[in-house]
Amino acid sequence: MIPFSVLDLAPIAEGAATSDALVNTLDLARHAEEWGYKRFWLAEHHNMPGIASAATAVLIAHVAAGTKRIRVGAGGIMLPNHAPLMVAEQFGTLATLHPDRIDLGLGRAPGTDMATARALRRGLDQGEGFPRDVMEILAYFDDPQPGQAVRAIPGVATHVPVWILGSSLYGAQLAAQLGLPYAFASHFAPAALDDALSVYRQTFRPSRYLERPYFMLALNVFAADTDEEGELLKTSMQQAFIKLRTGAAGPLPKPVRNLADQVDPGMMAAVNQALSCSASGSPETVRQALAGFISRYQPDEVILTGQIHDHRARLKSFEIAADLFRSGKLENT
Repeated sequence: MIPFSVLDLAPIAEGAATSDALVNTLDLARHAEEWGYKRFWLAEHHNMPGIASAATAVLIAHVAAGTKRIRVGAGGIMLPNHAPLMVAEQFGTLATLHPDRIDLGLGRAPGTDMATARALRRGLDQGEGFPRDVMEILAYFDDPQPGQAVRAIPGVATHVPVWILGSSLYGAQLAAQLGLPYAFASHFAPAALDDALSVYRQTFRPSRYLERPYFMLALNVFAADTDEEGELLKTSMQQAFIKLRTGAAGPLPKPVRNLADQVDPGMMAAVNQALSCSASGSPETVRQALAGFISRYQPDEVILTGQIHDHRARLKSFEIAADLFRSGKLENT
């Protein structure tokens, strides 16, 4: 059975409070643990009215403390916003509190608009220092070296697993060069997926972290009893993308019927392209879609996300997906 995981943004639903989003995230994580998901990752985004995972390390601590076995981590921490030492201390603390359960995925983008990025960290380097910062974090998690002047305490000798996240060839090249696992953001930026995966697998250098490439594929899932209901659930995320692209970001909208009739065709086409790595509909329709992605990309692991307005519907969608993975019917199709 291919490992399957969850990527959550702690969505703030239209008509609900931020506190509801945080309660729902922990509830989803507890269910995911019961359903056999391997990891529960949270993503760093700032100044987003529909996302409550901005203080990512804090929320990871909350989820890890409220669960028992599932790995919990960042998918990811946007490194341009942070000093590497502070990231190492935060995740070193998490790993000390929750041994062998913490992951650290690192991204090169700020995860927000440029005005907010400046508010987070002045003197932006536009990601040019990303490789250096990644290597610095790896060193902080390593065993202490003689004469090492600066250590992450906690953090030193915790050996927190580090992942490279990306949506372009850049991250694929860096992950391959450093011999690290690689997760591609195909759930919202799939354009370079084929090329990035080829670069990662063909140029991978074995390291003390990994002997062979390890690739995680991100997919959206909107699973329900019927195709119509699954497609309806998807409209919340489609609307959120439209609002983001038109400068009107807000809470996660309620689903609407006949969305395509209400949106400019060009915008609708762009959003559907961005969300093309999605499986939506009835269990059988979702099974066919997931099996197709797995057959094409042969991932070592799949991470599922789905911005669904109603929490009960979101739980059901992730439960249906878990049943499909556990059934063994996705890899033999």
